[in-house]
Amino acid sequence: MRFEKNYTLEDGKILVLRNAYKEDAQRLLDYLKIVMAETKFLMREPEEINLTVEEETDFIQKQIESEKDFMLLGEIDGEHVGNCSINSLGNYKRYAHRCSVSIALYQKYCGMGIGRKMLTTALELAKNIGYEQAELEVSVENTHAICLYKNLGFEIYGTQKNNMKYKDGTYCDMLLMMKFLE
Repeated sequence: MRFEKNYTLEDGKILVLRNAYKEDAQRLLDYLKIVMAETKFLMREPEEINLTVEEETDFIQKQIESEKDFMLLGEIDGEHVGNCSINSLGNYKRYAHRCSVSIALYQKYCGMGIGRKMLTTALELAKNIGYEQAELEVSVENTHAICLYKNLGFEIYGTQKNNMKYKDGTYCDMLLMMKFLE
């Protein structure tokens, strides 16, 4: 899927949402390492990002060619602010109506309405390509994200205990959230 659209944020800045291009591969690898270090709410440690530029380029190309999966890259004034992805939950007919949602922003761009715009756009695109249900996991400690997801119509349908284990030996529970795409 190919997509590019500009949005004006409340502060007047222009948010560009677009597909990642193969030329973005190194930029996206750097992004992953930084955002994984900025927050404990994501699934990996920064040192676990060990993809090569070639592997990331292949991944980006597959996202562009996919009819069901996509990644939106956000930019303001040419600077990368974050990503939002929609991915199918499998190639099975019984799962074809469901997709997973993931999003991460650089911390300095949180609280500006970017995440809301990215998610709203991604969910609209997901509905347009045939998904009926969007699902995500979120740390019980990530109260800002939980509030946003609820505001966008996601509901909590379960809790996964001890979903992540941190380096210090502590655990984090995850909320399982779902939204019907109407």
